[in-house]
Amino acid sequence: MSGDSLAAGSFVAADYAVFALMLLVSAAVGVYHAWMDRGQASLGDFLMGGRRLTALPVSLSLTASFMSAITVLSNPAEVYLYGASIGFYGLSYVMAMVVTSEFFLPVFYRLAITSTYEYLELRFSRATRLLGTMLFIVQTILYTGIVIYVPALALNQVTGMDLWGAIISTGVVCTFYCTMLGVMLAGFLSVIIRSVIVQGGVLPDDRFVAESFDTNPLRRHTFWTITIGGTFVWVSIYGINQAQVQRYISCKSITHARLSLYINLVGLCAILLCSVFAGMCLFSVYKECDPWTAGLVSAPDQLMPYLVMDILGDYPGLPGLFVAAAYSGSLSTVSSSINALAAVTVEDLIKPYTNMSERHLARISKGLSLLYGVVCIGMAGLASLMGGILQATISIFGIIGGPLLGVFTLGIFCPFANSKGALSGLVSGLVLSLWVGIGAQIYPPPPEMSRPLSLTTEGCNFTATDSLNWTSTALPTHPLLADSWYSLSYLYFSPIGTIITVSVGLLVSLLTGTQHILLLQQSADFLLCPLPFIEVTRRTGEFDLTRDREEKAGSTNPAFCDVELDLTKGSVPT
Repeated sequence: MSGDSLAAGSFVAADYAVFALMLLVSAAVGVYHAWMDRGQASLGDFLMGGRRLTALPVSLSLTASFMSAITVLSNPAEVYLYGASIGFYGLSYVMAMVVTSEFFLPVFYRLAITSTYEYLELRFSRATRLLGTMLFIVQTILYTGIVIYVPALALNQVTGMDLWGAIISTGVVCTFYCTMLGVMLAGFLSVIIRSVIVQGGVLPDDRFVAESFDTNPLRRHTFWTITIGGTFVWVSIYGINQAQVQRYISCKSITHARLSLYINLVGLCAILLCSVFAGMCLFSVYKECDPWTAGLVSAPDQLMPYLVMDILGDYPGLPGLFVAAAYSGSLSTVSSSINALAAVTVEDLIKPYTNMSERHLARISKGLSLLYGVVCIGMAGLASLMGGILQATISIFGIIGGPLLGVFTLGIFCPFANSKGALSGLVSGLVLSLWVGIGAQIYPPPPEMSRPLSLTTEGCNFTATDSLNWTSTALPTHPLLADSWYSLSYLYFSPIGTIITVSVGLLVSLLTGTQHILLLQQSADFLLCPLPFIEVTRRTGEFDLTRDREEKAGSTNPAFCDVELDLTKGSVPT
């Protein structure tokens, strides 16, 4: 089917009604909470709910925060074009939640800090904190622009609305706030169930690539690139990203915070399974007549909206439900990103340099949310130049998030790391990650590395329009590096940034740390209590970090252990 006409239909009144209802409810939720919380005097209350929340609502918020329209539209397109190997992300989710729960969560929860980058100043220096904050702001604005752009693609495909009009409408509503995880699942299920009915089954044999366990790091997607590279990416998101950390430290206890992560894991896997299955539905319906090659859609990320109008067009309201699913994901993601941007800006760039009251800072934070919403809408216009949406998103988190994960890892797990090592490592990791990432954009890997699956229009009963098929597009190459360094899987950008940051940070710390006995003492101290299970007193003020210790060896991690080194004694205190 689907090759019988050049168009798959468009929205009818019922679809507009369902979609408009979702937008109105979303906006109403944001206005309601803004009105109810108008009397909040504390910045912490505005950003973290006063640390009174339980595990279940936080887990739903965690899941919805990074399950955006990218998941609804780009994951199925990825399966359609490359195969179902992204299902291995389930393993990376599990590993990321375990690492976050056992190592990163206790540190941030016990320090009770609003901005995760405040830790970098407590542990290293203000310069490290400011650099980390600026990198986070750049990363989040780029990512949020993509999140706004993707549902606009869907609205453009099914309604014919001007793309910029769709972008602006998405950004305006997203700036309010909503987390509607149920709408996302309902949209997926409506497509999957109808595809199964139409096709009588959706498990094509070649959707799982036979070489999924290839150990070649140049392969775009394999079991190893997704589980290893994906784990680094998702640890950088859940372990140190302000948008996620801000959520689980809002829980009323560390037990609730841990539980929220593991409940969130169930939601992540459910949505991943639905998106992979939806991609199989795409191939099942269009295996004989590819709409992209035929020129019926302008981008692969419009394949799912096209499928919706094709198979659900006769059921008024269901196409509207699916587009609402794409938008609901973006609403939650954009709202959390904008809130996180406001939080780090106030905590890291405004609060340390002013004497404003908490009430005044809360008002500034709300104003910044509006400002960042406008900036992200503008950034969405650039997202159309980034190529494949899923790869662009992971690349952003890898190039910037990898070095940031490295500097936090350095501070938490390496007691003798100092501020010079942290700053040198962060800059080195960022430079190398940018080099690899930008090089991969200029010299994309050849098709034999990315292994796109064959697409055909032989089953179409019309003449396909002239269009460029990616499998035949001439790509620029570099005689020496294109088949090696720049062909490295984009999922390894994050491990590269993390490893380089930690390695350079350790080396510089050892070279610049003159008190070698102190380094050995701190290492022994860390070995005595390496895991964040030891109860410590919550931070109620500034830590007393002596200037001598900070300059020569870095300050110890106060959230890991309640044992502080006494430099006047010859042995490690117990």
